[in-house]
Amino acid sequence: MTRRLTPRLVATDLDGTIVPWDGEITDRTVAALKAVDALGVPVVFVTGRPARWMADVAERTGHTGVAICANGALLYDLHTEVVLEHFPISVEIGLDVARRLRAALPDVAFAVETLDGFAHEESYLARWDVGRASEVAAIERIYGAPVVKLLARHEAMGSDDLLAAARDVLGDLVEMTHSSTSGLLEISAVGVSKATTLAKVCAERGIDASEVVAFGDMPNDLAMLAWAGTAYGVAGGHPEVLAAVSRVVDRPEDDGVARELERLFSL
Repeated sequence: MTRRLTPRLVATDLDGTIVPWDGEITDRTVAALKAVDALGVPVVFVTGRPARWMADVAERTGHTGVAICANGALLYDLHTEVVLEHFPISVEIGLDVARRLRAALPDVAFAVETLDGFAHEESYLARWDVGRASEVAAIERIYGAPVVKLLARHEAMGSDDLLAAARDVLGDLVEMTHSSTSGLLEISAVGVSKATTLAKVCAERGIDASEVVAFGDMPNDLAMLAWAGTAYGVAGGHPEVLAAVSRVVDRPEDDGVARELERLFSL
């Protein structure tokens, strides 16, 4: 009989995975995460969120460990709430991407995430509370320094179609993905993804990919799920994610990740 290996690191997406889309992390999930951490097994949050959206998660989970934010572009200390490392897109590449996309899709609108906040074009209609924009102006003005994430929105296209169209235009110039269905494209520097920064975190701790268990629900999780030794999708997640994994947990409001952590670690 094959002996079951206990994971040495847990990597989990936030929204749609352990955070319900319309709520906060449940008490049971918080308890499971803290119990795993108490066993000496790091829990790393791996999210598309910018660092400025991490305060509530840090508070709810006890300000411990690190988080990988902006789809791998930021490594963030949850204890001190400080960015430890970042992997930005250069101005030259970012503006080239914007020009190419706008030539192919004239109605596209852009926004940028920086270490200092968020700026967007006037035609960019945000779906979430992004706080006060540092600037509202054309992409050539707001993209004056390297950014951690370039966002492209198209009001007449879904995210899957927008991603497919962008890949035809941009090829391998940058990394592209999405984490919603609302016509939003998330762009990172080439070679930057949830998987690459998670691999870096694990290498620094002497942890092999085979010793990592990962949870996710959207296309921006696919690289991480492919890299981790044990990968779980979430019920109701994106079809590409569910097709890529052989294990599925319940939705976050039903404590799917918590239940599986309890089983894996005999909590």
